[in-house]
Amino acid sequence: MEVRRIRELVTAGNAAAAAELVATLPPSELADLLLRLGPHELAALEPHIGSDRLADAVAQLDPSEAARLIVRFSRAEAADILEEMEPDDAADVVEELREEEAEELLSQMQPSEAEELRELLSYPPDTAGGRMTPEFVSISPDVTVAAAMRLIRAKAPDAETIYYVYVTDRRGHLLGVVSLRDLVIAEPQSTIGQVMRRQVIRLPATADQEEAARLLMDHDFLALPVVDDDGRLLGVITSDDVADVLEEEATEDIERLGGSQPLGEPYLRASLRGLFGKRVVWLIALFMAGTLTSAVLHSFSDTLERVVALTFFIPLLIGTGGNVGSQIVTTVVRALALGDVGFGDTWRVLRRELLVGMSIAVVMAVAMFIRAQTMGMEMNITLAVSLAAIFIVVWSAFVAAVLPLVLARVGMDPAVVSAPLIITLVDASGLVMYLNIARLVLGLD
Repeated sequence: MEVRRIRELVTAGNAAAAAELVATLPPSELADLLLRLGPHELAALEPHIGSDRLADAVAQLDPSEAARLIVRFSRAEAADILEEMEPDDAADVVEELREEEAEELLSQMQPSEAEELRELLSYPPDTAGGRMTPEFVSISPDVTVAAAMRLIRAKAPDAETIYYVYVTDRRGHLLGVVSLRDLVIAEPQSTIGQVMRRQVIRLPATADQEEAARLLMDHDFLALPVVDDDGRLLGVITSDDVADVLEEEATEDIERLGGSQPLGEPYLRASLRGLFGKRVVWLIALFMAGTLTSAVLHSFSDTLERVVALTFFIPLLIGTGGNVGSQIVTTVVRALALGDVGFGDTWRVLRRELLVGMSIAVVMAVAMFIRAQTMGMEMNITLAVSLAAIFIVVWSAFVAAVLPLVLARVGMDPAVVSAPLIITLVDASGLVMYLNIARLVLGLD
């Protein structure tokens, strides 16, 4: 859809014709179009598009993008759009606004809608409470199945999901759950209390969003109930929420593994200053760590001056150690993120990686031996290089396998142990091993 054509129609005062051009656009394409229009063009189109369609489009955007878009509408129009959105999606957008902007929009909304959002915003965004939606179907245990089906039909248009109906007492305490399938096959005159499942997997509102994602994936649920400290049902987390969580967490891990802090917004929307700030801190830290390598080379300068040939193999050896460490860190951090391993599995992880590492070390030692011989090196230098390859690879495997698990144990994000940091540490320690082995093999003082 040509944005220029839309603008021409709006400028000519024919917003209705412009709206007809975008009427058939799916929400995702409409969202992309809205981002490219100016505030006056949005104001002209909004009455013709409608708050409900605009809400569907805004919900397709990343919360930071949605926040930038929604403030370009009038306050009343923005409030209408937020009211049409699912509460959890609307809360994510409001979370991205400045405090004064958020309060101004909330004051324009219906009191009940605004209160609902304020309750969601009271929880940190990366918790179950921050991710849940309060739009669910709950029912009393003494209601019949037939009456429950009528209730579901009435509430379905506003509920996030109707596949699970939660059973609560008069005070809202979660008693059980019944699936839509269970209701369909149950006798109409049976009570909900007779067909419900009393053992319900639930999440406290303060639980981390990754825990919610893991539970949903492990049990193949479509939704999970979220409760307060007294067991009262507050909301539900659905499978689409989990998809967003997994994408966010995977993105953060990848950015950290690359030696950068997470952007927290789409790449093309990030400012140059923001990109600089996210990267320079890590680069300075890696630079400081890299000075260890310079210090090692300086301390062994006499050895390198006496046997210059040893310098030829430094890039190969430390590069090999760094690559091995990078591979293992990526694998272990991902396993931690998925819940496949924990600190209690440290020995199992270490044993596996050391066994694999020793096998790789032998292969790399042979490769180093062949390379040294083809360069015409003396046998003692060849032997030193080959032995160093074995020690460096095994050491790199040890460090990369254990460090993420230890950091996770003490409450730090294991993704912080990025591949560049592991490479830098292995470079320095690998050089110490290599040059000490060379001294021993060559009989140098």
